[in-house]
Amino acid sequence: MNRISDTNLLILKKPDGETYVFHYANDSRHDALRTLGRFASNQELSFSWYDAAVLSTRIRDEAKAREAAE
Repeated sequence: MNRISDTNLLILKKPDGETYVFHYANDSRHDALRTLGRFASNQELSFSWYDAAVLSTRIRDEAKAREAAE
């Protein structure tokens, strides 16, 4: 069973009004990063490679901070 501290939530609100919500467990961080890439490569979404880069940096920074705290 996952504890609340084992999950993460990222929210991106785009200027065009779209909102992207990513909810992932600590142990599925790599899947979350791959999802960002899939979204960025989808031309039908307003999610850009810049968005993916910003959010992937947040995911990695959170993982580093969590590891440092343990």
